[in-house]
Amino acid sequence: MTSKLDLRPTLDLLILELSTPIELFQNQTLRPVLKLQNDLYLALFKAYIVRQKTDFEALSKDKKRIFIEQSLQKDIVLKNTFIGITIGMFSSEELENYILENKEYNRRIISMLTERIKSYIK
Repeated sequence: MTSKLDLRPTLDLLILELSTPIELFQNQTLRPVLKLQNDLYLALFKAYIVRQKTDFEALSKDKKRIFIEQSLQKDIVLKNTFIGITIGMFSSEELENYILENKEYNRRIISMLTERIKSYIK
């Protein structure tokens, strides 16, 4: 049977001895999960744009970036949906680790997702 860990892409990230446990979790767990789920995040954000009835395409590049940032910071349902999609790909051991520092990991998830979505939206 394939595990959740087997589904994740392998990332060539430099692991430093000085890395904190939070940085290690970010690089070994969060980044691969975000890459794996990228298409899902993008599809959900595009659906969100439609639901908001925003003429997103008419916005300037800067205003699009601001819209993305504000949406992921202020829309709690959207934010929690993205965090839930991410957590759903954790192993039991990773979930235990996540629970210990969930606020910091949530902040990092949303920050990385914001940058990821901004890089794909033209």
